[in-house]
Amino acid sequence: MKTKINSIKENEIFKSIFRSDKTGLLIALVIIIIVFHFLTGGKFFTGKNVINILIASAIVGLVTIGESYLLLSGQVDLSPGSVAAFSGVLVALLLSNGVNIWLAIIIVILVGMLIGMFNAFLVTRLKFEPFIGTLASMSIFRGLAFIICGGKSIFITDKTLLYIGVGRIFGVPIPVIVFFVMFIIFALISSKTRFGRSVYMIGGNSNAARLAGINAIWVRTRLFMMTSGFAALGGIILAARMSTGQPSASEGLEFDAVTAAVLGGIAMGGGIGSLFGALIGLFIMQGFNNGLMILNVQSFWQTVARGVLLIAALLFDYIRNRQREAKEKLSAA
Repeated sequence: MKTKINSIKENEIFKSIFRSDKTGLLIALVIIIIVFHFLTGGKFFTGKNVINILIASAIVGLVTIGESYLLLSGQVDLSPGSVAAFSGVLVALLLSNGVNIWLAIIIVILVGMLIGMFNAFLVTRLKFEPFIGTLASMSIFRGLAFIICGGKSIFITDKTLLYIGVGRIFGVPIPVIVFFVMFIIFALISSKTRFGRSVYMIGGNSNAARLAGINAIWVRTRLFMMTSGFAALGGIILAARMSTGQPSASEGLEFDAVTAAVLGGIAMGGGIGSLFGALIGLFIMQGFNNGLMILNVQSFWQTVARGVLLIAALLFDYIRNRQREAKEKLSAA
């Protein structure tokens, strides 16, 4: 009898594992690794290329953390690419004028958070749709990035900042360390704290959140500030890696971050998903991009592929929503 009960339990566990969204994502990631490793003649899944993928993932990943939180609350931000470019130019400009490196980094991140506050004001106070409000912000700060540097790149010579961009600790690139530290901290915040639960409540049921005493405006304001702060940090790291602050940098950064989050199972409507899923989605997307680069696929076809991947992510989100709605109807009946 005990054997039969244990067998039933094992079957239920097995089924629950393979019904999990994360299991499907992990399988997709493994398939991408196998396919590209075969197509590239063994060049894809090597230690050196894995490090390349992690470095590419670090900057997009920082913004993905912020976008994941925003999506969970039912919002989205289209300005991180412009904020990152503006931040890279600003930190280079401050350093060229003799500002201390650590003070310059703090100033730029604070400016990034102020941009997030501006975005939140447009969305929560003036009631602009997030797409429209942050689209306007995207245009403003991309333009300001060109204005403050006169349309020219500003070279960075500060050795400390350059080391942050290309240095390693025990063989691990510093940008990768920064990303994973931030990811672990904010993954714990989303799952273990009252603030994290309030984000899910606002995205899942705003009326219930209001009745529970959660100030949705204040929570979303902090999320916009967090997202722009991460974009500013990413812009600083990217400028350090390129040794220049470039006003044209980071184009499409926000779309990559949103694609990674949605591909990882975070619902566009809010309230559903996790940062761990977004992390897997990030690796799927960056692995896909990296594989195309190794295969020497022309850059404009890579752009097309990124758009197709975004459509696929939105399609998965649509299918997941339909499945959830069907389950809710069955449970209600």
